Amino acid sequence: MNQSIPRLFAVVITLFGLLIVWTSRWSVFDATALKNNSLNRLDFYASLKVKRGRILADNGEVLAKSVRTGGGTWGRTYPTGPLFSQPVGYFVARQEQKAGLEQYRSTQLEGTPTGISSVFGSFGGSRPVGDDVYTTLDPTAQKLAAQLLGGRNGAVVAITPSTGAVKVMYANPSYNDNHPFSGGSQYNRATQGEYPPGSTFKIVTTTAALNSGKYTPNSTIDGKSPLTVSGVPLENDGNTNYGPITLTKALTESVNTVYAQVGEGVGIQTMAAYMKRFGFYSTPPLDYPNSQMLPSGERAGNKLLSPTSNQIDLGRMSIGQDKLTVTPLQMAMVAAAVANHGRLMRPHMTSRVVNQNGQVIQSFPPTLYHQVMKASTASELTQMMTDVVEEGTGQAANLDGLKVAGKTGTAQVGGTGSALDDPWFIGFAPVQDPKVAVAVVLESIPN
Repeated sequence: MNQSIPRLFAVVITLFGLLIVWTSRWSVFDATALKNNSLNRLDFYASLKVKRGRILADNGEVLAKSVRTGGGTWGRTYPTGPLFSQPVGYFVARQEQKAGLEQYRSTQLEGTPTGISSVFGSFGGSRPVGDDVYTTLDPTAQKLAAQLLGGRNGAVVAITPSTGAVKVMYANPSYNDNHPFSGGSQYNRATQGEYPPGSTFKIVTTTAALNSGKYTPNSTIDGKSPLTVSGVPLENDGNTNYGPITLTKALTESVNTVYAQVGEGVGIQTMAAYMKRFGFYSTPPLDYPNSQMLPSGERAGNKLLSPTSNQIDLGRMSIGQDKLTVTPLQMAMVAAAVANHGRLMRPHMTSRVVNQNGQVIQSFPPTLYHQVMKASTASELTQMMTDVVEEGTGQAANLDGLKVAGKTGTAQVGGTGSALDDPWFIGFAPVQDPKVAVAVVLESIPN
């Protein structure tokens, strides 16, 4: 009998040891794996009881907030509906669906559980109320973008060049994030649109030409039309024959045959290097889900080509044609880099995260993404883009009392002989101290 007691005691001690080891493994070492296990529904049920933080515009206007739905659970409501649905997105806990900033900033909006509650959700302890996310989005400017687009398909992106703050991201058609699965379009043309940029891409070609030292604004190139490029005739608009003109004049009048020669003169390696500096061939560095963004560049079907691929028609790519597709976000970044003396700041939509006590717990200061070009090159290019607006194809943007630098573009869509274009404008203002850089595209407008 006396020998049985020690044996029993040893068994009990062993069982306790195993229990400690396994519970430690679950709650500490394997917590993440258990939390992400598709069979673990505890975190899902716990999320229904979390009061997520708000999402707010730059002026404090509420764009998303939590409301009680009964039984101790919470849902989301979006006071501005379709106006901000593309950047803000939605969170539908019961369907485990989220998009936009609701997805990207979900950790901050939910609050971060700790200890055993991180494994067992609200069943293992209390979960904190989520933090508020303040954005850089400007309601007045967003409303203006929606108003000016009217009912036409297209997108507008506006960025503060000196900081990278995204002030406007509007795509039409939109959808109502209060009812995200009841019609409308969740396809965000601002970040996912695959548009040929047309002549707006000549800003990238000009940057490579000037900054590489191979050309100056006064370099003279023959603007004859047609010109054989890659064995196929290329014409200027209206087949206008310009003869020898400066690079500045060629940008002002958007002369295709000049820019095809400039691109070929710069070379594919240099063009590829400058495209990458602007952000082409990479997913944009925006605080937004990667699944809702596309990189810009030359494509073959759904595949992004190498920037030095032999499938690229360099002359036609240099005027924004060939197989080149871009997003409005990317082209706003192009304009912003020129406006900010050649410095491209990382675009962002979040300005700060604030807890329920009003304390800023995370902020997002301006961050340099790439030094695209020298300040002197940006200055030359700014003057050239100003000429476009004051004397050339962009005169519709020549506003009284506001000096604007810009570039127009048109891209034929619908195949050879189509009467439809996608018109573009990119630019910034005021020229002396740029406050905003914009990219606007409209779809399928009669030419």
